Amino acid sequence: MRQKKVSRYTVTSALPYANGSKHIGHLAGAYIPADVYVRYLRMKGEDVVFICGSDAHGTAIPNQALKERTTPQSIIDKYHVLIRDSFAKLGISFDIYHRTSEPIHHQTSQEIFLTLYNKGLLTEETSDQYFDVTAKVFLADRYIMGTCPRCGNPQAYGDQCERCGSTLSPSELINPRSTLSGNAPILKPTRHWYLPLQQYENWLKEWILESHKDDWKTNVYGQCKSWIGAGLQPRAMTRDLDWGIKVPLPDAEGKVLYVWFDAPIGYISATRALFKELATNVRQYATPRRNFGEVKEEDWKKYWQADDTKLVHFIGKDNIVFHCIIFPIMLHATGEYIVPDNVPANEFMNLEGDKMSTSRGWSIEMHDYLKDFPGKPDVLRYALLTNLPESKDSEFTWNDFKDSVNNELADILGNFVNRVFVLTHKYYQGILPDPSGYELQEADRRAMAEARNAYESCGTKIEQSRFREALAEAMNIARAGNKYLTETEPWKLQKSDPQRTETILINCAQIVAMSSVALQPILPYTERKLREGLG
Repeated sequence: MRQKKVSRYTVTSALPYANGSKHIGHLAGAYIPADVYVRYLRMKGEDVVFICGSDAHGTAIPNQALKERTTPQSIIDKYHVLIRDSFAKLGISFDIYHRTSEPIHHQTSQEIFLTLYNKGLLTEETSDQYFDVTAKVFLADRYIMGTCPRCGNPQAYGDQCERCGSTLSPSELINPRSTLSGNAPILKPTRHWYLPLQQYENWLKEWILESHKDDWKTNVYGQCKSWIGAGLQPRAMTRDLDWGIKVPLPDAEGKVLYVWFDAPIGYISATRALFKELATNVRQYATPRRNFGEVKEEDWKKYWQADDTKLVHFIGKDNIVFHCIIFPIMLHATGEYIVPDNVPANEFMNLEGDKMSTSRGWSIEMHDYLKDFPGKPDVLRYALLTNLPESKDSEFTWNDFKDSVNNELADILGNFVNRVFVLTHKYYQGILPDPSGYELQEADRRAMAEARNAYESCGTKIEQSRFREALAEAMNIARAGNKYLTETEPWKLQKSDPQRTETILINCAQIVAMSSVALQPILPYTERKLREGLG
C-alpha cells in the first residue's frame, strides 16, 4: 500500500451502549489498546484527537429501562456517568467522552442522512417485517430472539449471535420470538430507507482487498473478504421505534435512524463537540490531553475531511462489519469524509473458560475492579495487555492475574527499580555523581545496547498495533537492567572501586529512565511514580 502523508490522527474507540456497566473484556478489546496507541502518538508530538462516548440509542436502552422500571433517559444518565468515570480511573485518556443523546449528534446524524437522501443514494422500500400483535409494535432487531442458523444458539438476537459473533437479519432466525411478549411475531408490511451496499462492492474490493491486504490485521481483513465475497445486500437505515433519532423527512412518522447508522456518526459529532467546547472554552465533555492552541469550531473538519488525516478505529471483532463496510460506505458516499486507514479489531477475552456476559453475571465489571483494587489501575492494564486477544480469543483467570503481577510486574520491574533506588540512596543520598569522564566496559555497553534495542522495538510494536509484544519489550528493558546488576554486583565494589560503582549505578539510572519512557503510554500511573523517583 502506498504510504500517504500524515499530518494528524483521529483515533476512536467503540461507543459502548449506555445500558449497563462494562466489563474488562470490553476494556481489553477497544479501550486499553487505543489508549496505549494515542499516548504513544502524543509522546511523539503528533497532532491527535482521541474520541469516544456513550451510545444512547438502539433497543438496548429501552430494554434496560423496562428491566429497571424507569425511562430510557434515566438509564443513559445513570450508566453514562458510571462508564465515563470507570474509564477515567483506569487511565483511558480520551480528549472527549461524549454521548449520542446530545443535540449536536442528532443534528450531525440527520445531516448525513439527508446528504445521502438528497443525492439519491438511499432507496425507499416496503417489506414485510416482524410485528408483535400483543405489544402492537414492529420489532427492531434486538426485540427479536431465536435460534442462530450458524451455531444453534437459541438466544441469538435479530442482528447478531453473541455466541458465534455472526451478523444476522431477523428473517434468518429459526423460531423467532418477541422479547416484549414472548410470542411468535407475524410479518407485516412497513416502509423504510435502505443503503444499497451492493453498489459499493467494487469500491470496497479496491479499498480493502487490494489496498489493505498487507497492513490490516488478518482477522479483520479475512472477515471483510468473506462478507464482500458472499455478496452484499441492501440494508435498512431506519427502524420503526419511538426511541432514537427521528428520520428527518416529512413522511417518516414513527421512524428513527438505525442505531448502526447513527452510532459511528457519534465519532464525528463528538469531534464537533470537542472543538466547539475548545473554541468557546465552555467544557462539559472535553478533557483535552494537549494544548490545541487557538481553535475555531470548524477545525473539527480537518480531522474527518482532510486527506492527510489518519483515521483509526479500535473495536472488538463483533463490530468489524459496521466499521469496515457499512460506516465507510456511508462516509465514502457523502463525498465529504475520509475513510479509516486501519481498524485493528481484537477478538474476545473470556473469563475462566466461558464468554464474559454482564447479563449472565459472568464478568468482571470495570467499576467493581476499581472498588476491589483501589489505586491499582496499572495492575489491571498490565494483566490485560499481557493477554490481549489480538489475533484469537484469550482467557482471563485470577491465577494468571496473580502470577503476571507478582512474577513479572513486581519481580522484574519493581525489583530492578527498587534495587537501583535503594543503592543510589545508600551510597549517594539519592543524588547521582557527575557521569562525565567515566569509562564503559563491555558489560556496560552490552547492557545499554540490550535496553536501547528493547526501547526502540517497543515503539515499533505500538505503531504496528502489536501491544502484547510492545509490553514485553518494555519489560525487557528492566530485564536487561536486572541482568546487568546481577553480573556487575556494584555492592561488592563500593569500597574497593567506588568509581566503578558510580558507573554501574549511573547506567542503571539510565535504564530506569528508559523503562519510564517506554512505559509511559502503557502503564501511565507506574511511569509517573518512576519519573518522581528519578527526580
